[in-house]
Amino acid sequence: MFRPIRTVLFTLWAVETAFSVPLQYPLTPVPLRLLDPYPDKPRLTFRPDGMFKLTIFSDLHFGENPNDGVGVVKDANSTRLMRAILQDERPDYVVFNGDLITGDYTFRENSTLLIDQIMAPLLEAQVLFSSTHGNHDNHVNITHLEEIAREQKIAPNLSYTRTAPTGVGGVGGPGNYWVPIYTNANDAAPALVLWFFDSRGGVSPSGTPLPDWVDASVAPWITRETALMDTAWGTTPRGALAFVHIAPHAIQAVQPPSNSSIDLGLNDDPLGGGSVQDSNNIVEEETFTDSQITQDYLRNARDAPFFAALGTIPNLYAVISGHAHGNEWCARTRGVQFCFNKHSGYGGYDKPGWGHGVRNVLFNFSSSPSSEDNVDVDNLRSESEVSVKSTRVETWIRLEEGKTRARANLVLNGNRNGV
Repeated sequence: MFRPIRTVLFTLWAVETAFSVPLQYPLTPVPLRLLDPYPDKPRLTFRPDGMFKLTIFSDLHFGENPNDGVGVVKDANSTRLMRAILQDERPDYVVFNGDLITGDYTFRENSTLLIDQIMAPLLEAQVLFSSTHGNHDNHVNITHLEEIAREQKIAPNLSYTRTAPTGVGGVGGPGNYWVPIYTNANDAAPALVLWFFDSRGGVSPSGTPLPDWVDASVAPWITRETALMDTAWGTTPRGALAFVHIAPHAIQAVQPPSNSSIDLGLNDDPLGGGSVQDSNNIVEEETFTDSQITQDYLRNARDAPFFAALGTIPNLYAVISGHAHGNEWCARTRGVQFCFNKHSGYGGYDKPGWGHGVRNVLFNFSSSPSSEDNVDVDNLRSESEVSVKSTRVETWIRLEEGKTRARANLVLNGNRNGV
C-alpha cells in the first residue's frame, strides 16, 4: 500500500519560481504548503474505505451540426448518458478527456456556452472534475484556453483544471498540470498524482493548423515537477495516472490484432494518419517491434520527448487517451501502460455496434491485486510486479445501458519508475 510520508520536509523551491525556473536553479527553503497547487480548494482524498473511483468521459463532441437539428438531439443524448452514468457510478472524480465540443461548427458568440451544457450534469451531481482538451477543441472560434477559462468560471468549486506555466505546452497547448490525491486530508504527501497533458491539434484562431502532439517543452517540465515533488514529499511511493487526448505515436505499433482472444475491449479503429500524435510524420511502424521503438521512434517522432518523459513518472499505472472512437483496448510499450477511453458522446464519428459509455478506474488501497475475473493488459504479471504494490487498480468499460466489459488490472513493471 502506498504510505504517504508523515515527516514534513521544508526544502523546496521558492514559490514565485516553483513551476518555471530551470532545473539548475538552487533550492530555497520555503514552507511545504507552497507546493500545493490548490491552496483555495479542498484536498482531494480517498474514501475512508481506501477506495477512489474515476469515471472518464471522452469525445463528447457537443455543438455538432447545430443548424439541422441533428446536433441538438445528439447533445441531448450525450447529456442523458452523463446524468445516468453519474447517478449509477457515483464516482469520486470525473475526467473529461478531450474533444468536449466540435469547434468546427461553432460560432464565436456561442462556443463557450456549450461548456455550460457539458458541465450541467456535474453541477447537478456536485462531482469534482478535471479536463484535457482535444483537436476539435481548438478551432477558429474556440481554443483550449477559452474552454478552460469558461469551465473555471461556471464551476469554480468543482473544477481542478488549470493551465501550465508560461513557456510550457507550446502554441495551442496550455492544459498541462497535475492534481494530488491524498489518503487523508491532513497527510504530508499525496498517495496518487493525476497528470493531464495537452496534445493540441486542430487549428488556431487564424486558421493555421496546430501541431497534433504534446510539445517538447512538456518533457523538461515533467522532470522539474517530479524533482519538486521528490524534494517536498520524499521518494516514498506515490501512484500516478496520466491523461492525454491523442495517444502517443508509439501506441500505433502495439495495437493488438483484430482477432485477439484476450478481452481488452473494442478494437475496431485501426491507428494511422490522424489517430495518434504527430500523425503526419511517417515513422516506419510496420518494422517496429517493442524493442525497436527506442531507436526508430525516438529518432523520428516529434512527440518522442514527451513519451520518453512519461516513462520517468514514478509508479505510472497507465496513460489514458481518447480520440480513436472505435478503440477501448489497453497495451504496454517501453514500460508505459496505455488504455483507450470509451467514446462517450453521440457527436463525432461513429459506427453501428460501437456504443457509448465511459472508462472507469478504481483504486483500492485496502486490498492486494487479484487476477480473479480480470486480465492484465500485457497478459503478464511477474512476482516483482506484484510485490512492489499492495494497491489494486482496476479499470473497465461501462456502456450506457449498464453492461461492462474489458476488465483489467493496471499493474506496474516493478520499480519506482514503472519501466
